[in-house]
This record gives sequence, structure tokens and C-alpha cells, in this order.
Amino acid sequence: MKNLSRLLFAMLLILGYSNADAQDKNNPWQITIGANAVDAYPSGDGAPFSEGIFDKYFDVSDHWNILPSLSTISVSKYIGDGFSFGIAGSLNKIENRGDQEVDDLSYYGADGTIKYSVGEVLDWNTFEPYLGVGGGYTWVDDLGAGTLNGTLGFNLWFTENIGLTVQSAYKHAFEDYLDTHFQHTAGISIKFGGADTDGDGIYDKDDACPDVPGLEAFNGCPDTDGDGIEDSKDSCPDEAGLAEFDGCPDTDSDGIADKDDNCPTVAGLKALAGCPDADGDGVRDSDDKCPNTAGAPANNGCPWPDTDGDGVLDKDDKCPDVVGTVANNGCPEVTEEVQKTLNEYAKTILFDTGRSTIKTQSEAVLKDIIAILNEYSTATFTIEGHTDSTGRASTNQKLSEARANSVKDYLVANGINSSRLSAVGYGKDRPIDSNKTRKGRANNRRVEINLIK
Repeated sequence: MKNLSRLLFAMLLILGYSNADAQDKNNPWQITIGANAVDAYPSGDGAPFSEGIFDKYFDVSDHWNILPSLSTISVSKYIGDGFSFGIAGSLNKIENRGDQEVDDLSYYGADGTIKYSVGEVLDWNTFEPYLGVGGGYTWVDDLGAGTLNGTLGFNLWFTENIGLTVQSAYKHAFEDYLDTHFQHTAGISIKFGGADTDGDGIYDKDDACPDVPGLEAFNGCPDTDGDGIEDSKDSCPDEAGLAEFDGCPDTDSDGIADKDDNCPTVAGLKALAGCPDADGDGVRDSDDKCPNTAGAPANNGCPWPDTDGDGVLDKDDKCPDVVGTVANNGCPEVTEEVQKTLNEYAKTILFDTGRSTIKTQSEAVLKDIIAILNEYSTATFTIEGHTDSTGRASTNQKLSEARANSVKDYLVANGINSSRLSAVGYGKDRPIDSNKTRKGRANNRRVEINLIK
């Protein structure tokens, strides 16, 4: 009864540990059930590295005490970075104590071990060697003592969760009455207890989205809209869409995702952000005032008019209401005949003798000149003043300049843009007739208005 109570005590330690840390959901558990062998050779001074300590290590028949039935059980839990901690309980019957044969002595052990997985470091998934260190308490018959343990073993996994565990532990006793000894174990191991926080059937350790229910196909991550694209890669996770549009829909099938389509229900053009252009003029129908007639974007999709019908569109026509020529940007050109008429009028402008003041009887002819200048509203002109050769040249030069400017000022004052006019005086330098006759001198005293080409 006493021995049975010791085994039960060891098992309670194991079960107590397995429940104490059960809230750590992300660490898997491992339970191993098997048989053990106790080797009490050598039993000399107990020195851990004494001479001959491994001489009889494989002498199974003479030194190993084997209890072939279920005689050991252990539970361990993965801590992280290749480390795990476990507790084991074992029982045996000692018939060979080193080289001595003894009456059947009961053997009970309870041990705790920190193991380090060499296999995890080497990324060996099937064959997993490990090292361990720990301590425990061992009873042989009625005597018990603490031990310091060193462990070497391996797991051989047949599947992801089931495997074979083989290990050998060197147990150094702290009391002389308990032999330092080896304990070898072999058993079947089962890994279990992975957490599934989101309840999607995928353990957290394998779940890329452990807090959100998902699909196995996406490593536990969700596909809310069911379009076959996981939410993290889906630009429209709440609307079923197409892979080519990163999970977004294209309602009008125009090749532009709805989120980028300004007209998502009507097939359109990519250049117009998914909106249609029925007349193909580059203006989307909703902004096109002439949606069925190709026009100009700058004219709201309508064709440019040619109001005066001169072949120059209003947008390029500097005189859109007057028939002109293409060469003169839609404005009428000053012909030689018009130029001649203009100068015939200009020659009749009268001034006070020796002065630049225009006589009032010249107003009629000046109005005719203004009418011609207004008809050719984009043309520019030079007003030239001329004199005969009578008198001093300097006086004639000043008088010609003053009369040219006087005509310019009159024209500007009556609505002609000053930017279209310039004034210059040539004095007596450009006669058109002889200065030896009265008639010739009269012809030389004149004003000309000439087109600047």
C-alpha cells in the first residue's frame, strides 16, 4: 500500500502540472506512455564521470532491470525557442543492483526535465534529437533521495501528432544510500492541445489569422465576400469581385473596377475613368453638350462654329462676325484698292497754315477714314506726315511730325485703339511731286495712312 501511494503521488504531480498551465493556449502538449529500464551499474562512489561508468552501458541481461508492462508516463509542454518542460512518473522492480542480485525491490521515480530540441534547430521534422537537464526524487523500496538528471533522447514522428520516444537519463543521487544509476525509457508519444482561439478548426500555431475565423485554404484567414480571395489581399473584402481587380467587382464589365469607375453601371473607357463617349470626341457623355456629334473638348464636346462662314472657326477667328481670309486669321485683308482709297482720303486732311491744327472741314473725311479702320479692325497702320521744301528743313521736320501725331490723336480720340497706330514725320525728304511748281508743292504737303505688313 505504501508503494502504491508513492506512485499515486508521482502521478498527481504530473496531472497537477498539466492543469496548472492549461490557460497557455498557444503551447502544444506532449504525453508519452511506455516502459523503462533501470541500470544500477556502477554503484561505486557515485562519481558522475568515474572510470568505467559506461563500460557496462549496453549489458542488458546482467544489469538492466526491465518492467515490460506500462511503467512510465510523462507530460511535457513546449515553452518556446526549442525548449520544453515536462514531468515524468515511473515504477520498476530491481533484481540486479550493479553486479549484485537482490530480492525484488520496488522503484518509484518522479522527475522534472527541461529539454532542448536539437531537431528543431536543425529543422528536422521527423527525427528530433534532444538534450535535457533536470532533477527529481527516487524511492528504492523504503528509501528515497533527490537526484540530478542529465538526459539524451530523440522523438521519431510517424505523423504530425504520433511518434516514438527513446531516451536515456543519468540520475546522480545526492544520498549515499541511493545508487547513482541510468534510467532508459521508450514509449509512444502523442502531441495535442493546440489552441483554436477563433474556433475555425485550425490551431493557432498554424493559423495566420488566429483571432478571426477563416478557411483552411487561406491558413485560417477569412474571405468575407466568398470570392476566393482572402481579405488581406482583397481590395474590396465586402464585395465579391475578380482576381484581376484584386477582389473588386466590375459591374459593367468594361475592364475597370467599380471602385475606380466613375460610371460603374455603364460600360465606358479607361481614359474617361470608366464613363462612355458615344461620339468618340474625348468628352464623356455626361459632360458632352453634343453627345452624338463629335466635337471639341474645349467647346463642351460640340463642334466649333464658324459664325461668319469664312472658313475660319470662331475659336481661331480674330474677326468671328466679319468675313475674312484664312491668311489673315479670319479678318478681312486690306487690299491695294482699300489702301489707295485710304490715302486719297488722308491727302484731303487740311491743317491751319504753318501749324498742326486740323481744320474743321476735314472731320467728314476723317470719319470716312475711321470707318475703313474699323472695318479692318486687326490691321495696324503708320500715319506719315510730309511737307514741301519751302523753309528750313528742321522746321519742316517738326511740322510733319506734329501733323502726323495730330491725325493719330484724332483717330484715337474717336475710338481707334492706339496700339494699331504709329506716327512719323519725314519733312521734305519724301516728295511725290516737283517742289518747283505750286501744284507740285501742294501735292507734297500731305498725310498718308499706310498698312503695316
